[in-house]
This record gives sequence, C-alpha cells and structure tokens, in this order.
Amino acid sequence: MEVSDDEDEHVFLVCTNTDSIQTTETLNDEILLSTADILSWDLPTILTFPTIKVQAHSNRLIEQSMYFSGLLSGNFSESCLGSISINWNVNDFLQILKHMCDCVLDITLDNFFPLYEGALYFGVESLLLKCEMWLSEVLSPEGFQSTQIKMEDLIQIWKFGSDRASDYILHLCMGYLARNFMWAKCSKFFVKLPYDLLLSSVKHPHLTVDSELHLSDALLLWLESNLESLERPSKTEDNCIEILKQIRVGLLPLWFALGKRNSFYFRQLAEETLDSIFRLLNIVPMGSLDTFKYSDLYQLKIRLTEYSKKVNLSGCPQITSTILRLSLIPQSHLTDPMQKKIIEKLFISCEHPVRDRCVFPQNLSEETMTFEAVQEVDISNCQNLHVELAVDCFRKSFPSLRTLKAGYLLNIGTTTFLQLLEKCPLVCEIDLTVDITPLIPASVTVLSSSPAEIQPVPEKTSSVKYEAVQIMSFNEFGPPLSNVTKLTLEGRTDVSDLGLHYISKLCVSLCHLNIKGCISVTDIGISDLISTSKKLNSIVVCDTLFGINSVQALCSAISDSGNTSSLHSRDKRLNSVVSNFETLHMGGCQGVSKSSLMELMSQTQVLKSLCLRGTDLIDQALYNFVGSSLEMLDISNTKISIAALAYVIQGNSSLKCLKARDCRNLFPVDNCTEIRESDFPSLHEKLHAELGKRKRLEEIEFGWGFSSFSFSSLEPALMSLKAINIGLGGTLGEDALKRLPAVCPLLETIILHFQVISDIIVMNIAASLKNLQVLALCYCFGDISMSSFKFPMQSLRKLRLERVTPWMTNDDLVVLTQNCRNLAELSLLGCSLLDSDSLPIISCGWSGLVSIHLEECGKVTANGASALLDCKALEDILLRHNGPGLCRNFIGYAASEMPMLRKLSLDICDAREGDFDIPNGLAVDPCIWKLWYSCGTAEISSEQW
Repeated sequence: MEVSDDEDEHVFLVCTNTDSIQTTETLNDEILLSTADILSWDLPTILTFPTIKVQAHSNRLIEQSMYFSGLLSGNFSESCLGSISINWNVNDFLQILKHMCDCVLDITLDNFFPLYEGALYFGVESLLLKCEMWLSEVLSPEGFQSTQIKMEDLIQIWKFGSDRASDYILHLCMGYLARNFMWAKCSKFFVKLPYDLLLSSVKHPHLTVDSELHLSDALLLWLESNLESLERPSKTEDNCIEILKQIRVGLLPLWFALGKRNSFYFRQLAEETLDSIFRLLNIVPMGSLDTFKYSDLYQLKIRLTEYSKKVNLSGCPQITSTILRLSLIPQSHLTDPMQKKIIEKLFISCEHPVRDRCVFPQNLSEETMTFEAVQEVDISNCQNLHVELAVDCFRKSFPSLRTLKAGYLLNIGTTTFLQLLEKCPLVCEIDLTVDITPLIPASVTVLSSSPAEIQPVPEKTSSVKYEAVQIMSFNEFGPPLSNVTKLTLEGRTDVSDLGLHYISKLCVSLCHLNIKGCISVTDIGISDLISTSKKLNSIVVCDTLFGINSVQALCSAISDSGNTSSLHSRDKRLNSVVSNFETLHMGGCQGVSKSSLMELMSQTQVLKSLCLRGTDLIDQALYNFVGSSLEMLDISNTKISIAALAYVIQGNSSLKCLKARDCRNLFPVDNCTEIRESDFPSLHEKLHAELGKRKRLEEIEFGWGFSSFSFSSLEPALMSLKAINIGLGGTLGEDALKRLPAVCPLLETIILHFQVISDIIVMNIAASLKNLQVLALCYCFGDISMSSFKFPMQSLRKLRLERVTPWMTNDDLVVLTQNCRNLAELSLLGCSLLDSDSLPIISCGWSGLVSIHLEECGKVTANGASALLDCKALEDILLRHNGPGLCRNFIGYAASEMPMLRKLSLDICDAREGDFDIPNGLAVDPCIWKLWYSCGTAEISSEQW
C-alpha cells in the first residue's frame, strides 16, 4: 500500500458526485484526498461533497488499470495533464480505487455488479479476477449450502453476464440452475427465467431432478406463463418443442402422461410418452404398426448426477431392474459402438425390458457407477420392478442410502424385504405402505397369528416379476438393521405377531412404527413389540387389535436395573415407556377400556401427535393428559365434552391440527338443565378463545354444534389454515361460507357435509382459492347449478360431488372436464341423468384419473364400461348401481388392461349376466395385489380368495 510518493508522479482524479448530500458541516464544494491516507478515509463524509479530488500515484494507476495505462502512458492528451475527470459513480469508483491500492475489499451481492462493471470499464484485471472468484464460490455446490442466493438474483446475474457477453458468468449460472433445479422450481420467480437460461440448464449434464415428473411440471408451468412473451407463433412452437424434447418421456408416470393428452403444447409429447410406456408394458397402442426400437437407450436412463439426493420413480409401472441397471452403467457404454450393440441385442432378445428376464453381461453388471449423494429412493407403485435385483443395485450404487419408499408392492413379503435391506446398512427409514383392507378389525377376532402361506404361482406365469418370494425362517435372525429408526407397514396383512417379533429383533434402533390397518397382529403381539423395542417413541396402531395388553406395556416403567417394583406410582408415570412418546395414534381401537385410557393419558408427557378417534374416550382421560407439546389432536367420533377439550387446548399452545368430527357431546344442543344452560355459553366461548390464540392452525375438522359463530370466533387463528372439514351437525351458514376464501386464503382442502350451499358460495371458492386441491361437497342442501363450476380450477386434484348435482347432464360433465383439467380422483353420487355416453366423456377429459367412484349415476354402465378402460392409470374403481351392463369377465379384462389397478368394487346388480367371474388367484395379472369385490354390502379382500 502506498505511504509516500514523489509529487511529480502524482495525478489528480476529479470525481463529480451527483448524489451528494449537502450538510451544515459541508463548508466547501470539494474535498481533496490522497491515496496515501486511504486507510483513514471516511466515505460517508466524503460522499457528502459534490466534487472529490483524489491525489494518486500515476505508476500505481498504470500498473493496476488498463484504462489509466492508456491515458497516462500513451499519446492521449490526458497524459500531459495533472488531472483526469472520472465520469463514474463516485462510491463505486472509490471502492475500485481502494482495491487498486491493495486495500481489503469485501464483495457481496449488493456491490458485485457495480464492481464488476467498473473493473471491466477501467480494465482492472485483478478486481475482475476477484469478482469472478467470488461468484464462482457463491455459485458452487458448496456455496449453495452456505450462501444460497435468491432466484431473482440468479436471473439478474444471468442478464448481467448476457449483456456483457461474459461466457464465464453464463456458464456459472447454467451450472448453478442445473444442479439446484429442484430448489429453483419452487420459487415464484421460476416463471421469470429467461428462455436461454432455462434451456441451457435442462441441457446441462449436471441437471439434477428427483424425477422426470418434476422436470415436466416445471417446464409446463414455465411455458404456460411465458407463451405470450415468446417470439412469433412459429418461433414459439419451435421453442416449446426444443425445451420439451429434453424430457425423457419413457420415464414419466403413466397417470401424468395420460393426463397431459389435453395439454395444448404437451399433447404431441404426451402421445409419444404413452407410446413409449405402453410398449415397455407390452401394451401396443391401437392403430400403431411400427416396431418399437431401443435405438436411443439414453432416453431410458434414469437421470442421475453426482449431486442427486433423491430418486423418485413412483407411479412408473414401466420401470424394471433392467432399466435401473441401464441407468447405472457408465455413459461410455452407450457411446461405444460395440458396447451399445451388446445392450441393444440384449433388449431385443428380451422383447421387452419390463419382463425383467434380461441378464446383464457380467462385465456390464460389475461396471456400475456410484452416486454418493443419493439418500432417498422411492419405488412405490413400480409393480414390474424386481425388488431383490433393485435392492442389489441400490447397495452397489447408492452407498449413502437412508430412506427407501416401496409402497404398494405386494409381490414380496414384508419380512423378506427387510432381510434384503441387510445389504443397505445405512438405511434408517423404510415405507412399505399398502392399501388398508376393508375388513373392520373390531368385527374380527384374532386369537393368535402367524405368517400366511403364499400361494404358488401358476405354471403359465413365467416372468420373474410374478414370482412370490417366500418368507424366510424366523428362527435364523441375520445381522440387525441397527440404523432403521422409522418403519411404515401400513395395511400390511402379511405382518403377524411372529413378524413383529422378528422386527423387534432385527430393527434394534426402531423409534417410529406404523402398523395401521395390520389386521393380522394381535394385542399381545403389539404389546410384546412395545416391551422389546427400547428406543420406540412413536407408534401408529389405528384400526388394529391394539388393546389393554398394549396399554399396559406402554404404561410399564423403564428401569436400568430392570427392577421396577420399588418405584412409586408417580415415579412410574414419569419413567414409563409412553412418557417419552412423541406420536401415539390408536384411532379405531375399541379394545381399550376407559380406565386404561385414563391411565395412559396421565403418562403422556411429550406427545406431539395424538389420535383417539373412535375410542371409548371420556372426559376424565383428557383431564388426566399432562402433555404441553401437542401439535395434532384427533378426538373424532368420541363422547368428549367441550370442557375437557378446552382444558387440553389451553395447555398446548403449539396445536396446528384439531379433528373433532362426530362428537355429539362437544356442542350439546339439548341444554335441558339449568347448569348446562348457564355453563355452556361460557365453555363455548372459552374453547373458541383458546383456539383463537393459536395463530398457526393448519387443519380443523368439526361437526355437531360448530356454527357460523364458532367460525367467526376462530378467524384470527385461521389465516394459515390449509384444510377444513365440516361434518354432520355443523352449520357454517351462508355468510361464513362466503367469507371462507377471504378468511382462509391458503386453503388446499375443503370438505363439506350437510351444509347449505349456493352458486355464489361455490363460485367464490373456485375463483378465489387458486391453491385448492381437494373439494368435496357431500349431501349438501341448497340450489346450485353448473354456474358453480364455470371458473377454471387448475390446481384441483380431487373432486367429490355426492348428492349435490342430481341435475348433471353429459353437457355439464364436458364443462367440468374443461375447467378441472388436472383432476386425478373423481367421485360422483346420485347424478341420475348421466348415461352410457358419460364414460367416454370422462375417459377423454380425464384420461389420467387414478381413482373413480360412480354410484347411482343413471345408466352410466348400461352398455358396459369399456370406455373406462382408456384410463390406463386407474388404481381404484368403484361402480355401483349404474345400470346392468358390465360383462361377466369385467374384472379380468380390467386387470389385463390397467397395469396400475389395485382396488375394484362392483355390485352384482350391475352385472349383465347376474354375476362376475373372479380370476382364480388373480392369475390374469398379479399386478392387482389388492382387489375389493362387492356383492351387495359385503366386501372381501383378494387375499382371501
């Protein structure tokens, strides 16, 4: 840094400050500074002067700046002058000058642009390098974690680099957006991305997305928001095609591709996607004659990069272990002609990779890439994926795997799956959810349970994907899965008491267990697991035989010495198993007595989530509740009173979710005693006052006694509400329903039963709530018409209209398909004017449906339901009392045509010949692992056939 200079080597830099702020202390129009005193400069004071003269050493300026080098050492007239006028922002120039004099200069996002631009203008190469290094660090993978920039800042940086033709800055922006695409797509500024930046990022080799679905959703959102801003129509179409063809269409979920058939710019790509998926599933599209070729194997590779953390393949029936292995081999194998030819021959010889008969050559199987960053994989609903081979791939390529979601896969037993995961020792969270059986646990008596035998597969089924994996012996425990802390087995009927015993031995660190709907386990089996799993702090046992024995296990004391008899009653409560629980869900468990519930509630100290739905809950049990950390409380369908509920709410200020439907005693309407007449208003007000203090309520469910007064009292707490469910006995009233969108602008779910509604109410909801995803109007009163649905509801995914639209015709149905284009689940009840032309309208307008329930809808199935089979992604079908036109083999035909179908509910009265043929052992297509068959009012599981 300069300290002294000869006078003849100095030059004055004259800066005019157009933004100066005159103060009473400013006596002169200018101030004279020297770079020799640069460390003591007081910039705030200096910037108050309109003219600033800086004496600087000319040699320093020449060395540091190409601009001054040209002026002071060249033939310019300024080289002979003693001063140079600086026409630049004074504050920015003084910062640049400080850098030229070796002062420390901190670069931030606020000063990067002026510093970089100034460095370019004055030719200060060292500052340019410093700025580029700073930007490189900020836009690096490490920088994303420490100093995450905002989306609008990234756009500004891109435009800055584009205006100055800086390839360095542009490439940094491309890489940053590509690596962090999942973060970017969630920003409201994503639609503001320049086309060139978006296209460059999706073409970038480091493009990292959880799935092709996420990429497609993001690109479609951007296109819909930018069509008008793009260039001329022909250019617009070219841009759309160019950006959409980056999607690997063969890896999209079936429901998504079907649902986009009506999308204007995605229509052609959707057809290509469906053609690819159907051929992978060996379903040749109608009218297609050309032979499917695997000429572009790259399009079948799952998108994986060194930055991938999640891999989401859910809902893709075309995904197989063959495609998975293809995605894990080095890219060089697909560019090398010899290797590529081997792989293509392999695919051709297998006819279709979905059959998983392909055996990769040894050299290809061994040369798999490793992705250290991958921590979560979701293969839910990938029915054609050979699980054992897939887990082997995960073991080799995802060594850091922590979470594995494999829901709705019943071609492998629960225990066998857990044994396979011994190959992935770091896995800590496993989700094996399946559909819950329609059998009611309370009506079934299970004295003891053991693993059910898996029926042998018919000989004609040769594919590996259909082979049932036998449950291994429980007598030989393998190495414990010491890291498994969360296990979800919801709906798994193959889990028995012996299975729970195996789990307690295998998963020694288990903290969270979900066995909701596991009807094969008994109270004794659950209690044994609770007693054995020492680290358990969360359990979900809804709709099981959880009972008194399990409650006793929860209330038993924990003692390091093993001797609990000497502990006092109070000490036992403070040191019981359940005293450390954060989640306890026991909804529908009617085997728990009143006294057991009272004892249990007296020991729940740190609970955050509590579900007591449908239990024999009494007031005293809630008065015994000692916790203060509740965030979710479900007391639906109990006899609890308003006073007891108010007591619990008063002591739990963090409550976000409250479910209290079907509670007849909560808001009593028959105040027949003087005490009730005097107490009820105050209790009512107390409850509302306590709930009104909760500023973060996100979900509420009420029924009996809930009124417009209740709603008004809770308004301060409802601004963040995302879901509201008002059931039988609740009366919001017209005024409250009209104000609903204004009071709760973030609502995503609205479910109304037995409410008085009108066109104005529904139209207000449709027009105002842009994030609404679920709308259910069930058994509501009032006069509504098709005008209620004239507003587009693009975010709506689930629609239930039950006994509210008896006037609906096919023309109305067409309007509904146009305004609710993205519907995935549809339920219509009591639309008596619909006929056999309704199904083609539904299948054409909502071909991506995953669930459809049609009951008492005129003559919808009078001529059969073949049109419905065009909805190939359907997983759940309910057809009842819609006309006797269903063919005898409808179940088998639907099974063969719908690769995702799991649940089917029919009524014999709709059978053309009075009955249906039930496939023996579901041999038509074992992809249907859960199938409900309704005969009148009885439903049985396919597992019992």
